[in-house]
Amino acid sequence: MTTDAVTTEVDERQARRVAEAARETAWRKPSFGKELFLGRLRLDLIDPWPTPDPESAARGEEFLAKLRAYAEAEIDGEQIERDAWIPDEVLRGLAGLGAFGMKIDREYGGLGLSHVHYTRALMLVGSVNPSIGALLSAHQSIGVPQPLKLFGTAEQKQRYLPRLAAGEVSAFLLTEPDVGSDPARMSCTAAPVQGGYWLDGVKLWATNGTLATLLVVMARVPESDGHRGGITAFVVEADSPGVTVERRNAFLGLRGLENSLTRFHQVFVPTENVIGREGQGLKIALTTLNAGRLSLAASCVGAGKWSLSVARQWAVERVQWGLPVGRHEAVAKKVAFIAATTYGMDSMLELSCLLADDNQNDIRIEAGLIKLFASELAWLMADELIQLRGGRGYETAESLRARGEKGIPAEQILRDLRINRIFEGSTEIMHLMVAREAVDAHLSVAGDIIDPSATFGRKARAGARAGAFYGRWLPTLVVGRGQLPASYASFGPLAAHVRYIERAARKLSRETFYAMARWRGKMERKQGFLGRVVDIGAELFAMSATCVRARTAGVPAELELADLFCRQARVRVEALFTALWHNTDALDVRAARRVLEGRYEFLEEGVMPLDTPGDWVAAWEPGPSTVEDVRRRL
Repeated sequence: MTTDAVTTEVDERQARRVAEAARETAWRKPSFGKELFLGRLRLDLIDPWPTPDPESAARGEEFLAKLRAYAEAEIDGEQIERDAWIPDEVLRGLAGLGAFGMKIDREYGGLGLSHVHYTRALMLVGSVNPSIGALLSAHQSIGVPQPLKLFGTAEQKQRYLPRLAAGEVSAFLLTEPDVGSDPARMSCTAAPVQGGYWLDGVKLWATNGTLATLLVVMARVPESDGHRGGITAFVVEADSPGVTVERRNAFLGLRGLENSLTRFHQVFVPTENVIGREGQGLKIALTTLNAGRLSLAASCVGAGKWSLSVARQWAVERVQWGLPVGRHEAVAKKVAFIAATTYGMDSMLELSCLLADDNQNDIRIEAGLIKLFASELAWLMADELIQLRGGRGYETAESLRARGEKGIPAEQILRDLRINRIFEGSTEIMHLMVAREAVDAHLSVAGDIIDPSATFGRKARAGARAGAFYGRWLPTLVVGRGQLPASYASFGPLAAHVRYIERAARKLSRETFYAMARWRGKMERKQGFLGRVVDIGAELFAMSATCVRARTAGVPAELELADLFCRQARVRVEALFTALWHNTDALDVRAARRVLEGRYEFLEEGVMPLDTPGDWVAAWEPGPSTVEDVRRRL
């Protein structure tokens, strides 16, 4: 049987319906990000800067000190890169410290760290080797602990969390060979039987999949009598009969990553292993990913800090044309960009973590913005670091050390960072996800107006709601505090930037409203426009975080960094505003269609033809595995 035969075929409308049904539709708590996209600068939601619980902070600092000492003494990052393997003794050592239970509550044997100290721990070990950070993050942020914490029963938590806190590893299995960001086409099935389900299917790119003893598996339950059906989340014992890890995947970077292709054939999963309820799996996955996105951003912030350290020391040491290279403007601009961007990313991450810890705000937009912003900007910083280092940036650490120089793995950090623009929601998907949340208020009151399937009655009622909403809201976008020269004076030298944020937020909301009025139902296809709207929002959120943090710290060095970051961000924001309406989006779409039709195929002449064997997307057949199980056992 081919992939086409086992894949659920859905049209575009059905795919959107599945994704929409998985959204958390209610806004039960305030959201700084949501308000920002509505043109409202709600500084009261982030200022004063949130304060962590003193007792929790003390426990977190104590753990970080132990983790640092262990990493310095016992973890050889270059060995992991060279062998593409995290040694067993390192995994056992981390387990002994409690690193596999950082996010698990203390009542289940975990450390119960705050988001702040959890992400700092990931930064710390990730600076030794990013594969360790990815291992711990995938285990706790999207693996079994987080879904159980949010949706699990008391019995499930008691049964599984102590095992995971003690050092067993978990993995999250959602993606399939032919299913990426379109879960409506998921073909892994869970057929109801007496006392449970028979699980069948293949899952691709399961981080920790070769090591994990417990899995979160997303599978489709067929609708039937007594079963509502739909995509459902299950806890699966990795040693269950019928589970086969068919291969460990290898990548451009993160060479120590344990990532699998896993097959399920007639795997029995008891009913009590359902997380939440039938049909709730995709909602569980999306909610869980909020925490995962904070941890991914932590790896990007850690990479920024590491890049800054290398850039600073190298720019002082390396002399060309009679001056340290950092004194030349072309290099100085790169150093300044790395320093300012690291401060901006670090501020966004810390604020998002503090908001998550106090549990008073809905951070789904903020988590999306920090993941998007950090993954894109960290990649640019790493690229600039390579350029700043020149030939030494392109050379491996091992090669540098062999000829007597410092073994700085700049090329490795570039390779390791690249996946972050794809992991846990690619940049393109994040643009669409955040954009959907950003326009939620509009769709809530006026969605039926632009829905071609809506009846006349629904459209009429939507028109009445829209008239009332926009009658109150639109006037607020005309003037605001950002136009008053003396406003936000408490921010001192940063007040001008805060005024800019307020004006820009109102402008962004006006532009979004105009676009919706212009394109209506076609708005969802204007992905270039939506991406720029989200990027502007990310920059404004970053500016807000840096200004509040620096003003709170009151340290001259932080005020300088905040000012530098905001000046650089404003240049980017202005370019994005211009590109909202002055771009080649429509032309690009037409050109791409011609490329796909083969019109420009002549451009491919002059190179060897692409005759690599194999399928673009490998076909798979249901049934028992025919290859050796390659799982790694500790």
